[in-house]
Amino acid sequence: MEVERLRVTASGTILLIEDEVEIADLLRLYFEREGFRLVHAVSGERGLERARQGDVRATLLDIGLPGIDGVEVCRKLRADSDIPIIMLTARDSEVDKVVGLEMGADDYVTKPFSPRELVARVKAVLRRSEERPVAMQVVSVGGFRVDSGRRQVDLPSGDVVRPTAREFDLLWYLASHQGLVLSRQQVLEAVWGYDYFGETRTVDVHVRQLRKKLPGIPIETVWGVGYRMGD
Repeated sequence: MEVERLRVTASGTILLIEDEVEIADLLRLYFEREGFRLVHAVSGERGLERARQGDVRATLLDIGLPGIDGVEVCRKLRADSDIPIIMLTARDSEVDKVVGLEMGADDYVTKPFSPRELVARVKAVLRRSEERPVAMQVVSVGGFRVDSGRRQVDLPSGDVVRPTAREFDLLWYLASHQGLVLSRQQVLEAVWGYDYFGETRTVDVHVRQLRKKLPGIPIETVWGVGYRMGD
């Protein structure tokens, strides 16, 4: 792993797990201009070690890593933390994108990418993931209690599930608009933000993850349109 720069920055630390040093050097310049500190790990193993130090606000994770690949690193990171993860994927690799999202990534960027766009994506992900409701609210759907204050779901069995930050934001949006048919584009704009650069397929992947984690949750597919939260 590279020796970290000791300069403390106002915007916090971004962890880049990427085996191409040239990319790391370029991204460091752009992130430092925006007040971030970027630390670089050249392998999945080293990235996991660095992430466990606990001061990282977001992780940029290349899928094509030597040793432990990015998908496995994402799975391990997500098991320990809900810190935002942005996957760096090969151009036109739909499989990489979907698998990364299914493992818990919040977003993805395809190579080659614009460093400015990547910085903007990180800022957007951080802004959305760190926003919290002013007052606690609870919405009940199909026997599930979606708790916005604790950002958790109380199951009918009494167990508690805490989805990832992005999954919870999606669930809350659907639950708080219960009964309405929402298009994928509406969901993207509300949950991912107007500055989101991705595809509507992202919504489908996250809905699939919610259904896996919350069996029986009444998220209905409205074919050709989007989704509706049932009763």
